[in-house]
Amino acid sequence: MRTDPLAPKPASPSEERVARRVQRRWWVFSALGAIGVVLLLGIVITARSGAITVDEEFMGELVEHRNPFWDVPSLIFNSIGGGVIGVFVVPLGVAAVLLLRRRSWAALYWIAACALSAGVVQVIKHAFGRARPADIMVVSDYGSFPSGHTANAATLAVVLGVILRRVWVWVVGVLYTVAMLLSRTYLGAHWLTDTIGGLLIGAGVAVVLWAPVAHRLLAEQERVRGRGWVWQHRTAEPVGGPSGSAGA
Repeated sequence: MRTDPLAPKPASPSEERVARRVQRRWWVFSALGAIGVVLLLGIVITARSGAITVDEEFMGELVEHRNPFWDVPSLIFNSIGGGVIGVFVVPLGVAAVLLLRRRSWAALYWIAACALSAGVVQVIKHAFGRARPADIMVVSDYGSFPSGHTANAATLAVVLGVILRRVWVWVVGVLYTVAMLLSRTYLGAHWLTDTIGGLLIGAGVAVVLWAPVAHRLLAEQERVRGRGWVWQHRTAEPVGGPSGSAGA
């Protein structure tokens, strides 16, 4: 019997407790932490009037080692991470697959995370108005900080990791995000700190939106697997068991 690679693994009692705790308070710390770090980074960049030392050194190394071999994959990542493909085709395609697999809450979570991540990126771009590197190889929109492509990649990695809960999904997601980060700096579309800011926004938004739906995502998964009655039985009791002594 073949195993479906896109099927999430069964939920364990510990994962159910995590879902409840995420829904209660993790989103507060995630929101304050991710947004706070990005805003602080933007303030530092603005105070330094553009590029900082690590940005200049990292960009210099990449520009020095440019060659046609690396141009092709970098331009491919440029296409799939933004524009019509990144903004419409990928989000709607993934949502369609989730809906076909009867994961409506997962599809809603995915679309909301993509939309909010992109919105936050644009607000911060216009708030700081950082100039892009002079050695840019592609046409890009206004504002260098933060990187929208990297934010999209991080959102995709975290959301699909949360939904599918498979190690290989997390590994592929991390590799994809790192590759996107490197491609954006290689093409001169962003400074290194732009991509770090985008990564924090993408991952932060995904976790923030996970909080209010964590419980529903896990319940939906169990229902799709035909174990909805087990989930309902477990969630009828407090985290600490029938005695009502919930964990801290």
